[in-house]
Amino acid sequence: MFMLRNVGKYLFGDTSKETIIDLPQGQLYLVRPLSPKGYSELIFKDAAATIRRTAQEFQYQLIVQRAYEEGEEELLADEEDENGADGALGTEKDERIFLLDESLHFRSENRGSGEKVFAWKDLSGDLGDHYEFVCDRSVPPATQSTFELAAIQCQYERKYRTSHQSATEEELRQFQFSDPLLPAPEAVSDSALATTSRTSGTQPTQPTQPKQPKQPKQPKQHDAMAVKSSRESKESAAAETATAAPPSAAHPEPREILAKEKAELHLFDFNSSTFVMQDPGVVATVSDVGTWQYWLQITGKDKDWLGQPVIADINPVFNFEYLSFIFNHYTPDGSAYSWLLRFQDQETEERFQEGLMRALWEQLNEMKWTKAKDNDREYVLEAFQDLAMEDAEGEGEEDEDEEEEEDEADEVAEDEDADAARSEHYDSDESDEDVETRPEDDGNVNSQLAVGYKHDRSFVVRGSKIGVFKHTPNNNLEFSTNISKVQTPNGKLFSPKKVMLHAEDSNMILQNEQDPHSLYRMDLEYGKVVDKWKVHDDISVGTFAPEKKFSQMTNEQTFLGLSRNALYRIDPRLAGDKLVESELKQYVSKNDFSAVATTEKGYIAVASDKGDIRMFDRLGINAKTHIPALGEPIIGLDVSADGRWVLATCRTYLLLVDALQKDGKHEGKLGFERSFSKESKPQPRRLGLQPSHVAQFQHETGMALSFTPARFNTGVDASETSVVTATGPFIITWNVKKVLAGRRDPYTIKRYAEEVKADNFKYGSDRNVIVALPNEVNMVAKQSFKKPTRESIAGGGGGGGDGAGSGGEKKFG
Repeated sequence: MFMLRNVGKYLFGDTSKETIIDLPQGQLYLVRPLSPKGYSELIFKDAAATIRRTAQEFQYQLIVQRAYEEGEEELLADEEDENGADGALGTEKDERIFLLDESLHFRSENRGSGEKVFAWKDLSGDLGDHYEFVCDRSVPPATQSTFELAAIQCQYERKYRTSHQSATEEELRQFQFSDPLLPAPEAVSDSALATTSRTSGTQPTQPTQPKQPKQPKQPKQHDAMAVKSSRESKESAAAETATAAPPSAAHPEPREILAKEKAELHLFDFNSSTFVMQDPGVVATVSDVGTWQYWLQITGKDKDWLGQPVIADINPVFNFEYLSFIFNHYTPDGSAYSWLLRFQDQETEERFQEGLMRALWEQLNEMKWTKAKDNDREYVLEAFQDLAMEDAEGEGEEDEDEEEEEDEADEVAEDEDADAARSEHYDSDESDEDVETRPEDDGNVNSQLAVGYKHDRSFVVRGSKIGVFKHTPNNNLEFSTNISKVQTPNGKLFSPKKVMLHAEDSNMILQNEQDPHSLYRMDLEYGKVVDKWKVHDDISVGTFAPEKKFSQMTNEQTFLGLSRNALYRIDPRLAGDKLVESELKQYVSKNDFSAVATTEKGYIAVASDKGDIRMFDRLGINAKTHIPALGEPIIGLDVSADGRWVLATCRTYLLLVDALQKDGKHEGKLGFERSFSKESKPQPRRLGLQPSHVAQFQHETGMALSFTPARFNTGVDASETSVVTATGPFIITWNVKKVLAGRRDPYTIKRYAEEVKADNFKYGSDRNVIVALPNEVNMVAKQSFKKPTRESIAGGGGGGGDGAGSGGEKKFG
């Protein structure tokens, strides 16, 4: 087969072509040898298989599409219309997409009947599940061989991030798998089907559950042997491709031991997406090594497994139901791994948790844990617990139904957007030869996004320019105009550090980093800065926020300002300095305030780089409630319109705080209105990504976790149902209902080819997200987000994203 390798120059040479090669005719089967539902299921009776490029270099997809007979597609479409089915749902039924990666074990076999069969693993299925594409006999053997070679070359490029042209035959041969296709269905015993179960990606592969399940019936001897054989086969296959543990770093001399406990050690395997047992008996030690530095060391009987500093990036998650602790480990070359410790009982895990959280808290705050109040310590410990790593018993089926209903609702809402335009330049009058494929290279990239409330416009800051984009009725973005020069009234160009729409979206307030004591007003009708507002000689403006959550929809002139240690009102109508002295709350100590947000009634939440949050019902007084710091600086803040929920963004996690008091003398009051009593402390929910997903993110991108300021969806009389943020090339949405229900993985993701610079929901909707990439602006349907899996994390998108559900990508420059 490798004699054909020079054909690759022809296949891969023209990078403008999306399709590399296809098999025009065949049948797609899903083979499930251990499923009670049946051995083999025909997915597409007539299908075509294609190898296709993605927007990411060295990433390719294997796509199998259904082929219709003449008139069949229209007939099925009519039936779906009668049943209320959505066109977007049909897309999934008509197409299966796979990332070409060695974990698929893509292979071929010639059957006795003369048919060529291509097979690959179903990575989301059970043991032994795989897809088979049976080539039609009309497909020439040379085309079949070339297709297989192209698949091998794609896998090589993905693994080594380089062209296959330089690969040796030996290097390519490692992707030529020879796994035998499974035997005929009659060879699989019925009881083996009944006793084999799936392994969850969030549990170790050899769990010792604290809760004893009902004992299954004992299988017959020959059935038990069949199950044992399948397990041995699985373990053997896993051993061949399992993620290897990196070498342990040299550990510093401890000054004080904060925790030292015995546990099992498991390592997350990227290929199987499971935690694999490494050592049944290790000792995990957390120690103080001096100068507010702390160390986590895990040692087995025969070796040191790992050692690393205790820092926020370890992304700690404790789950007491499964007696587990999951965390991330980073090697000097930037590689990320996800580890799991499993303890023998809850008391052991609690001791270890207190030691580790003490180390993390002291490292972040440079203050002794013992000096924190008892309530504050309990608050910190609760925030880092994983509320539910698995669905509760009996809830799975109901949850699936809920998800289906939500998906169908999303699809119906987006059906009218099926004609969404693909990526295009804003000037539709230009010929193809005149259209720029990228903005002018002036060294600037898109940096900020402001979404209009009063009018359907979005504004994107790019250096000293602002692009204006119209939201069309079918949820596309349409370029409106380019404000090419942002400059002071004196004519000096500047790049806005922060922008905020104001006065019914007719004005924009701009912050100039070179002038921290002033703000500027741009009249958006004329597209120029018309006023400079001097706030105060001695008090700077760190950030600012509207008077009330929806003030930008009104003609309200005043708004809030925040410095490192002061909160105040700004009134542009005042003569001279615009700071209202009577409504200034200034602290003697430096509180490092970093973010501010308001509710519909004008209640105020203020966060700091120390990580704490203050709640006020009005300006000029002490905070009603003070929420203690978890340690990381807060870089963004949002509040639900009714004040019930406070959403804080830290670099590696989000924090959702319930401000409603459930008991005590102020039961039913918000923390903005009355102070929490000692018996009724705020309830934190730490919204973090699963450590295994974080490890896969970094494994794919080489970028550390760093969230953009998270936002609720918002709108007058609309309830907050979703949260959106981004890190690196990933945009992420949390379903608030699932978060509050303690569901596992309540978030979905969408990967782009470039880093996401800013993001927010379209006003009045939780179904559309506006995304600013370095050189593009995109409105994307939330329906196109996917559950985090190996495939969705690895990506395979088009343009800025994968194109699915996109409302068009626009550029200006």
